[in-house]
Amino acid sequence: MLIGELSRRTGVSPRLLRYYEAQGLLEARRGPNGYRAYDEDSVVTVRQVRALLKAGLSTEVIRTVLPCARGEQPGFDWCADLRAILDRELAAADERIDSLRRSRSTLASYLD
Repeated sequence: MLIGELSRRTGVSPRLLRYYEAQGLLEARRGPNGYRAYDEDSVVTVRQVRALLKAGLSTEVIRTVLPCARGEQPGFDWCADLRAILDRELAAADERIDSLRRSRSTLASYLD
């Protein structure tokens, strides 16, 4: 399928699809005319990328965990190091939350 159809089927702009390709998250073949051609599996891949981005993962981390993703939600096959990667990302998210709570508390104290 061409990039326009992949865009329509996933709700992701062609520009963002090209970005995913540049980041190594999505693969496309090139036709004789130079147009990108995507496999049917690309629909699921784009949905997996969107779900992992929504979970707060960077494209760098997604590139690492994507080969282990299964289904659109996604679920995972527990590949080597996957648990360690996700544990590290969860710890980083907890630290950001703690930092925001401290900032919020400081701001709230100014209003007292």
